[in-house]
Amino acid sequence: MAQIGFIGLGIMGKPMSKNLLKAGHSLIVYDVVPAPVAEIAAAGAQAGQSCRDTAARSEITITMLPDGPEVEAAILGPGGVLEGARQGSIVVDMSSISPLVSQKIGAACSAKGVEFLDAPVSGGEPKAVDATLAIMVGGKADVFEKVRPVLEKMGSSVTLTGPVGAGNVTKLANQIMVACNIAAMGEALVLATRAGLDPEVVFNAVKGGLAGSTVLNAKAPMVIARNFKPGFRIRLHQKDLRNALLAAESMKVSLPLTALVQQMLMALMNDGKGDLDHSAIATFVEEMAGIEVKKPAAAQA
Repeated sequence: MAQIGFIGLGIMGKPMSKNLLKAGHSLIVYDVVPAPVAEIAAAGAQAGQSCRDTAARSEITITMLPDGPEVEAAILGPGGVLEGARQGSIVVDMSSISPLVSQKIGAACSAKGVEFLDAPVSGGEPKAVDATLAIMVGGKADVFEKVRPVLEKMGSSVTLTGPVGAGNVTKLANQIMVACNIAAMGEALVLATRAGLDPEVVFNAVKGGLAGSTVLNAKAPMVIARNFKPGFRIRLHQKDLRNALLAAESMKVSLPLTALVQQMLMALMNDGKGDLDHSAIATFVEEMAGIEVKKPAAAQA
């Protein structure tokens, strides 16, 4: 079992680190917020004093942070991972960030003799808890094979998609499809509700056909139940689409649907909904139509 450092114990990182503990790994954890560090330490981990200290005591250091600036600070900044990481150790960034930032960090690690993988995840908090995340990895094949057994304790699907940066390109592709799917679902359910139909009946009618998807099965019931407790927050999805658009601009690729949904997400954030689950994208369509997706009065009686 590897000695693993885990930096970033937020909505995703905390359950992911717990799954590594359950698998029998020796874990050192660090976060700028003391409470989750104390919680994971009480479950059997050691508490790191800083990013540098955590990396110095680890064979593999995992980071799970909100965005590129936080990852750069944690790995490249003063007191960061690279100041403590030993030559030949491995850094795995599981945050969802710009692939350009991943490549910058990978180059800095390589210059110090430290291996680097970018390994963002998909599935939100429920799959982080269940250890069934989809993990998309960029980096060297031999380094991937060394880390694969660790990643498989956090995810049910672990795929090497290419060199450093490829993991985050794949994650951005995933986030584009998820966001556009939720937006289309919102339009469809609003239309059905306006027509006087029961949106739950419509959902059940279409989910077995070509329109059916994991996104539909997970998010339509949330909208119908008016349950927007965050599994993945709107503000984080907006960040991912922003990174997708920046990456696309650098490659001269037009992403018109992504740009449209990203604007919807920005509007929802300005409306105070940034911390709702991304299923609340549907509420943008509801507000334009002046109708809420719900069962008709006759069905509720």
